[in-house]
Amino acid sequence: MTEAAIMQALSQVQEPDLGKDLVTLNMVKDVQINGDQVSFTVVLTTPACPMKDMMRSACENAIRLLVNKAAKVQVNFTAQTTTGRKGDQQMLAGVKNIIAVVSGKGGVGKSTVSANLALALAEGGAKVGLMDADIYGPSVPIMFGVRGERPLMREVNGKGMIVPLDKLGIRLMSIGLLVDEKNAVVWRGPMASSAIRQFVTEVDWGELDYLIIDMPPGTGDIHLTLMQTVPVTGVVIVTTPQLVALADAKKAIAMFGQAQINVPVIGLVENMAYFTPAELPDNKYYLFGKEGGMNLASEYELPFLGQVPLVQSIREGGDAGVPAMAGHDTISKQAFREITAQAVRNIARRNASMPATKPVSVQA
Repeated sequence: MTEAAIMQALSQVQEPDLGKDLVTLNMVKDVQINGDQVSFTVVLTTPACPMKDMMRSACENAIRLLVNKAAKVQVNFTAQTTTGRKGDQQMLAGVKNIIAVVSGKGGVGKSTVSANLALALAEGGAKVGLMDADIYGPSVPIMFGVRGERPLMREVNGKGMIVPLDKLGIRLMSIGLLVDEKNAVVWRGPMASSAIRQFVTEVDWGELDYLIIDMPPGTGDIHLTLMQTVPVTGVVIVTTPQLVALADAKKAIAMFGQAQINVPVIGLVENMAYFTPAELPDNKYYLFGKEGGMNLASEYELPFLGQVPLVQSIREGGDAGVPAMAGHDTISKQAFREITAQAVRNIARRNASMPATKPVSVQA
């Protein structure tokens, strides 16, 4: 076996999301050969890549088929998370991908999806932050069990910066960590927008593969402020199946598709898709209508990330400060893992095929 023969064999292995082979994409490093033993490292597009096992098998098969059928192949993985950002951008410079989780309507489960998306990404080995941008109704402190905790400050390059809380491996920031939860945040739009800018400019997020932003409902000030302040990689849209939620989700789709905004949609999640009782795990009851989110994604030709069932443990975990991905319910965990896997693949495709993202210029 020679390194040239190994590389030739691996040039037949396609990266499933980018549509080119591993050698052309310069993803194969450190080839070591010792008799019938060969090892090398494949550089993935994200630590949370859901296709590791498939790529390992494809590499092993290619070498045994094309080079040496008796080869003992060891495939190692490392990751260089892809980004759709330009290298000269200073705002959140250490964050490779900024993902906003949005909907047109409140109560459809944006915070639940945001929290569990963040945890599923971290489970795959990614560095993840979660920003709660819902100034008037922050949910993250409750969902992560950090009510009453306060973030610390530290000096970074001569400037005082807020240090996000670290819980379950996720860096967290929310207005709910800065104000008493018994008090309402009675602010006009410009003050709320100013708080979001502070969460970007005065919080030390550090190096992150993904910053998930749990957006407020609607299509207003905070959404525009965020997109004018930072380069958003893409948005995940959350809806429930009933017509009222779908009608508002269409407004969110329309907002991000406007020419002056034009932020890519990573995909659509249908939350509360069906009810499954714990004692009847094979039964599905479509309380809010059937496959409304799936049909909406098809109508607008958007990627459909998947369905989240209406499971009692999801609600109980969120209320108890233990999101579903940190709990024991396998049904909800599996749903969020599949949604996250699809989202990760779509983000990699977006970064490979679309122009570098930049803050939008909106006159409004």
